[in-house]
Order: sequence, then C-alpha cells, then structure tokens
Amino acid sequence: MSFKRPKFLFELRHWPERAKAPISPTTSKPEKDLSPLTLPIKAFKLRLANGPPLAPTAKAFKSYSETCASLLRLCRATSAASTTKPAYAPSSGSLPLVLSLHAHTLRSGLAADRSVASNLLTAYAALARAADRDQVFRDCVVANAASSFTYDFMVSERVKAGDIASARRLFDGMPEKSVVSYTTMVDALMKRGSVRDAVELYERCPLHSVAFFTAMIAGFVRNELHKDAFPVFRKMLNCSVRPNVVTLICVIKACVGASEFDLAMGVVGLAIKWNLFEKSIEVHNSLITLYLRMGDAAAAHKVFDDMEVRDVVSWTALLDVYAELGDLEGARRVLDAMPERNEVSWGTLIARHEEKGDTAEALKLYSQMLADGCRPNISCFSSVLSACATLHDLRGGTKIHANALKMGSSTNLFVSSSLIDMYCKSKQCMDAQRIFNSLPEKNTVCWNSLISGYSRNGKMVEAEELFKKMPARNAASWNTMISGYAENRRFGDALNYFCAMLASGQIPGEITLSSVLLACANLCSLEMGKMVHAEIVKLGIEDNIFMGTALSDMYAKSGDLDSSRRMFYQMPEKNNITWTAMVQGLAENGFAEESILLFEDMIANGIAPNEHTFLAILFACSHCGLVEKAIHYYETMQAHGIPPKDKHYTCMVDVLARAGRLQEAEELLMKVPSKLDTSSWSSLLSACNTYMNKEIGERAAKKLHELEKDNTAGYVLLSNMYASCGKWKDAAETRILMQGASLKKDGGCSWLQLRGQYHAFFSWKGKHPLSLEIYEILDLLMWELTT
Repeated sequence: MSFKRPKFLFELRHWPERAKAPISPTTSKPEKDLSPLTLPIKAFKLRLANGPPLAPTAKAFKSYSETCASLLRLCRATSAASTTKPAYAPSSGSLPLVLSLHAHTLRSGLAADRSVASNLLTAYAALARAADRDQVFRDCVVANAASSFTYDFMVSERVKAGDIASARRLFDGMPEKSVVSYTTMVDALMKRGSVRDAVELYERCPLHSVAFFTAMIAGFVRNELHKDAFPVFRKMLNCSVRPNVVTLICVIKACVGASEFDLAMGVVGLAIKWNLFEKSIEVHNSLITLYLRMGDAAAAHKVFDDMEVRDVVSWTALLDVYAELGDLEGARRVLDAMPERNEVSWGTLIARHEEKGDTAEALKLYSQMLADGCRPNISCFSSVLSACATLHDLRGGTKIHANALKMGSSTNLFVSSSLIDMYCKSKQCMDAQRIFNSLPEKNTVCWNSLISGYSRNGKMVEAEELFKKMPARNAASWNTMISGYAENRRFGDALNYFCAMLASGQIPGEITLSSVLLACANLCSLEMGKMVHAEIVKLGIEDNIFMGTALSDMYAKSGDLDSSRRMFYQMPEKNNITWTAMVQGLAENGFAEESILLFEDMIANGIAPNEHTFLAILFACSHCGLVEKAIHYYETMQAHGIPPKDKHYTCMVDVLARAGRLQEAEELLMKVPSKLDTSSWSSLLSACNTYMNKEIGERAAKKLHELEKDNTAGYVLLSNMYASCGKWKDAAETRILMQGASLKKDGGCSWLQLRGQYHAFFSWKGKHPLSLEIYEILDLLMWELTT
C-alpha cells in the first residue's frame, strides 16, 4: 500500500509562500493582525481525508516526521519572538497548533520519532508548559525515544528552574552522559557553592570541551578558590582544547585573586598569540584590573587609552581598582569623566567609601546618585544602610528604607539584613524585629543580624531565645552569642557557649577565640585558657598577631607571667597592641620596673604607643612610687598628640596621692576642662584617708556627692577618714547621713571554677544552694587545723 500524504500537510508546507502572495481585488482582505501561524492552524484544522497508512515506506515516513518537526520548530521560534511582539503571544498563537500536532503525533505514532519528540520538548519549554514538557519526556523514556539531546535539555531545564536536586537525580539516571550535561551540572553546582560535588563530577567526566573546562575555572573563581582554577587550565591546554575569550577572562581573574601576576602575563601572551586580545572588549577590561592590581597604573591607563571602544564596565573597572588601591579621589575623577554612569559605577564608589570608613562621603555619593537619575541596586542599598548604621543615623536610614520599599527591594535578604543591623545599632530593636518577622524567607545572615543587634543592646535573653529558634547555625551564629556574652561581661556564659560550639562540630574562628580568651582573662581561668591555646595550635593560627596578643594578655591576667612572656617573645610580628598588652600585664602583676623597661624598648623599636600603653605605664609608675617618671610620661603622652582621659587623670592622681602630694593632685583635678567620673575624686579621698588630711578630704567628698549623689564610696571613705583622724562624731554623722539617704555599700563578689563549672558567691544575695555542705567542709577543715 503506497503512502499518501494528507492534504493538510501539503497546505502546511506551502503556507509561507501563500501568505506572501499578493491579494487580488476579488479576494477578501486578510484578517486584522494576522499571525504567522494563522494559516498553519487553519490548515491543520481541516479534517484528515486520508490519514497515515498502516505501513508507509521508510522514506515517506521520514519526510512526514520531518514536516512535523519543522512545524514544531516554527512554533518554538514564534513563541520566542512573542517576547518582543505581544500580538503573537504563545498562548493565543502557537499553543493550539503545538497541542494539535502533539495529539496527531500520538495518534500516528510519530511521537516515537526522536526528532519529533525533541522538538515537542523544546516547543513546550518555550511556551512555559512544564507539565506537558515533563509528560513528553516521560513518554520518550518509556518509548525508548529519548536521545542524548533530550536528556541534556531536561537537565538544563531543571537547572533553570532552580531544582538542582532533581537535575542531579536525572543526570545520575542518564543511560549515557554527554559533556553537555556534565557542563550544565558542574556550572549549576559551582553557582550554588557545592564545590566538592562539582569537582567530583569534573574528575569523573571522560569527555572534554571548551565550555566544560571554562565552567570549572569560572566556578572556582566565583567561589574565590583562585589557585584551584590553575590545574584545570593546565589540563585544558594538555588536552589540546583551545580556550576561548571567556576562558581567558576567568583565568586572568583567578590570577588576580591569587596574586599570580607572572602567570597572568603568560595568559595575556596567549590572548595575543590567538588574536583574542584585539577582538574582545572583555579581555581589555580584565587587563585593566590586572595591571592596576599589579600596581602598574600606567600600563592600566595605556590599555584603557588604547581601547577603541569602551563600555561602562571598562570605566567601572578603572574606578574600582583606583578605590581598591586607596585612591578614592582618583576613583571620583574617573566617575566624573565617565560619559555614561550606571548604578554599578555609583555603587562601586559608594561601597569603597563605606569599606574605608568614610561613611559620610558614602551617603553624600548616594544622594548624588539619585540626583543623577540612577536607581540603586541591592549592593548599593546594603552599603548605604551600613553607613547609616555606623553613623547611628536613624533618620537617614529610614529614608533609605522608604526608598527600598518603593523600589521593591526591602524584602531582599541582603537589604533586610542591613536594615536589621541599622535599626539595632540605632537602638530600635522593635523595628528590627518587625522587619525580621515580615520576611517571607530568612537566611542565616538575617538571624545572625538580629541576634547581634540584641546582644549589642544588652538584651541577651532575647538573643538567646532567637538563637534557640534558629533552624540552622553556622560559626558566625555561635560567635555572635559568645562575643555578646563577653561584651556584656557574662564571661561564664561565654565559655559555656564555646564548649557547646565545639560539641556541635563547628570550628571557631579568630573572632570567637579572641572573645573566649577575653572571658578566660577576666575569670582568671588558666585551665580553660590553656585549652583554648591548644585549640589555636591545632588550627595552626598561633603565629597570628591577634591570637598571639590575646594569648599573652590572657596568661598575664591569669597570673602566668612566664607563659605570657614566652608568647610575647616568640611572636614573629608585633604591633602596638601586642606591646601594650605585655606592658600592662607586667605592671598589673607587680613587675613595674620590667614594665617600664619594656616600654622604653617599645619606643626604641619605633612602635608608637597609644592611650592604653600610657595608662599601663602610669599604673606601673604609681605602684613603684616613681612620681617624676610618671609626670614625664604624662607630658610625653600629650606630646604624642594623645589627650588625657578620665583614667589617665585617675592614675596621675593616684601617683601624686600615694606620694603624699595631695595638694598637687587636687590642683590637677581642678584644671580638668570637663567633668571627670567619680574614680578620680575617690582616689584622692582614699589618699586623704591614708594621710589624714581632713580639709582636702572634705572637699573631695563634696565633689563626689555633686558628681554622683547615690555613690556610697564617698560616704564610706569620708567616714573612714574621720575615724582615722579621731573625729568619731563626724564619722558617726556620716554613717547616719548615709543610712538616711537609704544607701547601701555595694557587696562583694567572688567565684571559682570547679570541674568546668563556675560558682559565684555574692555578699548581698541569698545563700549558695550548696552552702550547708560547704560550711560543713569548712568546719571540718578548721577542726583539722586546730587539732
């Protein structure tokens, strides 16, 4: 039986020519807004006078399937064109024909043809009919009509939809994997940050292509693993796969990130050899960044000046690296010279000013950006909100918040995190909580921002409740809690959270360990401090200047001066904070003379002291009775441009008062331009008690009362002074006056560490839960001592 092609297929094959034919006067006018698919749809709707034969010839069947595939390709092309021509919308144009062709292929058996099946898939994908697309794919798999292209296409579609897990399952189930699918999966995994999984696929792939190697190199660069990109590039060259422009740009970025500038120049040589340097503006842009990171601004300018065509990326690259090198004025000159500025150009300069601490200029640039007619992007909003948070500019921050709401960017997770941080730093925790609650999705950064905000405002109860509710925690989450407790002087809780962090398997960072060492130093917990030291050695960061300083300070405050000295002298690098910590540690532990000698060594080594260094040395002079040296260092501090603060005055008063020079101490306090805190006058009053100077003592007590009426120290010291002078009546009156004001002397507090737990004892609170057992043991010990 011969194959007779249905009449509708003849009409479909010739509909383009018929559509272009001139319209005769006798014919009717064409329909208004005639779609390119109008004739095919009408032709297809004709009844099939002669359906496909039961046993057509192979040649006729192939021609028949090619016609159907061509029509499906036409539908896909028309659907793609609909994005720029709304009149040809897929739903009203090509979709009916695709559905009809699909039905016909199922009836006639053409659906088993791989070409027809592939074009059905792509047509449904172009029409955003995911359910129909997936059904066609399942039918292909069942009918064994799924080609390599079919699987590759479906893997790509799952990746585009963001369903990486489903794409991976489909990829793993492929009967034969192509390099296209490997490339798609590697690129998707790298973009998601799953570097280990991407590397596993890379090592398993037996095939190679330019796109495959480029996806790996670009993925390493995106995840800031710059040095890992180099072996992939070398393998690419060894496999005789020639890189393209995108590959070379990614390799140059990797070289810049890893500071491998010699290798970068070799890549530039390859670009020149393969004539890619002249063709691509992107290569020129990468070269600008490369030369400026190398510190060769002249070469960067030469590349920029030699470019025949420059885009906004070229100008922004020049601007960004000027800012990276710290030349913000040069960056601004580049911005002003740009023929066209966009939100990336403005945002780059704003972000650099904010990172360098010039927050006021960042906000000024933001206002100029709005005046220039540019819409801020996500990065720009995050930068200016961070600037407002640093300046505690609540009014400016709320205006930016309103602008973000207007532009629909307020629910973005990066912007929301910056908003939460800004409101918390402005002490508006309730507003920050409302923003947090309004987010449809919350990531770990949002949780950490709010927890940090509560901690910064001393609301550790709320911070702890949020921490317990977190669906997932990272190292930053634990650090936020630990540093929060340390900043709020709840050192025992800080150490407990650190132990819990280690138990959870999280690896502490430098900031966490610094907070823990601070807690150990304040609790004088040498045992815990040594455990933290062991953890630092295990992590290989013992030579880090911040860790070394923190360890030296912890050992000094815990009374282990030998370990403190050893840490200090074995440090390969020291800054003024390191020297200050050691000077202070020696002074506080009674080694005042050694502290002064170390301070002199510090000056001789060209290390500039800071206000804390001078405070430590004045403390050392006070405890050694070195009045003249203290006066000398006090004057030296002012010569260094460091104005004295309350603690410096208190220390100088203590130096003079201990030497009995009470009148000089009082005169020094009276010369202070601003009001001091009570500690300076308390120090003078205490010395008056020692030297029984009633006149100066009474004036000091009066000043104390003026500064802080509820301070009990003045009453107690004045009463003790009267008693030491034999003025018992005055002493009694002072005590009565204190009782009449309903004032109580602050109670004492002490604690001890036992088996990893901290036990605190307060004189003004109730008894310890184990007080009965404690006193029984004390009685037993006293009995043993006396018998």
